[in-house]
Amino acid sequence: MQTDRRKEMETLEILHMNKGAGETSYAMNSSVQNKIISAAKPATKKAIVQILCSSLPEKMGIADLGCSSGPNALRVISEIVDDVYSTSRLLDRPMPELVVYLNDLYTNDFNNIFGSLPSFYRKQKQEKGSGFGSCFISAVPGTFYGRLFPSNSLHFVHSSSSLHWLSQVPGGLEDGCGRALNKGKIYISKSSPECVLDAYSEQFKSDFSVFLASRSQEMVSGGRMVLSLIGRESMDPTTGHSCYQWELLARSLMTMVSEGLVEEEKVDSFDAPYYAPCLEEVKSEIQKEGSFMVDGHEAYEIDWDGGMEMEGDASPLSRGERVARTIRAVVESMFEWHFGCHIMDELFRRYAEIVEEHLSKTRTRYINLVISLIKPS
Repeated sequence: MQTDRRKEMETLEILHMNKGAGETSYAMNSSVQNKIISAAKPATKKAIVQILCSSLPEKMGIADLGCSSGPNALRVISEIVDDVYSTSRLLDRPMPELVVYLNDLYTNDFNNIFGSLPSFYRKQKQEKGSGFGSCFISAVPGTFYGRLFPSNSLHFVHSSSSLHWLSQVPGGLEDGCGRALNKGKIYISKSSPECVLDAYSEQFKSDFSVFLASRSQEMVSGGRMVLSLIGRESMDPTTGHSCYQWELLARSLMTMVSEGLVEEEKVDSFDAPYYAPCLEEVKSEIQKEGSFMVDGHEAYEIDWDGGMEMEGDASPLSRGERVARTIRAVVESMFEWHFGCHIMDELFRRYAEIVEEHLSKTRTRYINLVISLIKPS
């Protein structure tokens, strides 16, 4: 139990997207996440319309869980506000007062978001005029695997590209003598022992159940959630769509091990706090926890590089380089803490080359799951 608590605290304190607006920042390398937000947009609009058509809230609580920073953070809220505004006008009602909570872990770059708020408010007032009404935006740092908000305060919850991150590295990835069971790997792979696959699956189920129970207490009856996360279509957790980006990153590390640039024990002792579930796993936990009903679900394929077109620069980035930057912006905080900052440039240079070779031979994509939930009255 003590070890599990330490792992949880490490994840809370270490995991964050790359801050700022530099070359390797999340703000400059989040096209994949932007595509994922677009995929969930119809489900989000449908949920907002259903909430406003079934009730007359004078005040509407909205939470975006795992908001991160950069251009995507306020894009979600902007689209939700647009949906509330347009639906209120169709219903010939005043727009409800909006209380918006932006949530992410304590180490998130909230200052980046705060700096964007003045232009956000100006844009809303210019577009909507006096019909914009009141919108109060605040940040709520902390893990969504537990309570974050007052009881019965939320009408709509949105989460994108976040629930595939676990609260901690799963337990049970070492033998009785403390030796790594998933040697040479940093996540699930075809060569992982069955006990490693089970450990990851159980950690996801435990975390997701806590997430659902926590949101149930915070949401009003009839409230809705739209959850968008990286998953898989197959029941097999070792399918390439769900784990191969990690497999290639492990391969990059092992090339550095072979040259004495990284200690093999360092690779063996690193395990990603991540899990890409299949839809059946997600639905099973929803049914088991019992607080919500599934109102709809979809699965979408997303290119590893977000499907970006090559820019007309003198030296445009290759697909491998774009993928490497996207992954680096997300995982570098964890890798830097474990392996040291001195190997990051070389690691992701090698990763870009390996990814480029892989994508030249096969078409591997992310599978993004979008699940719509309702809390029954």
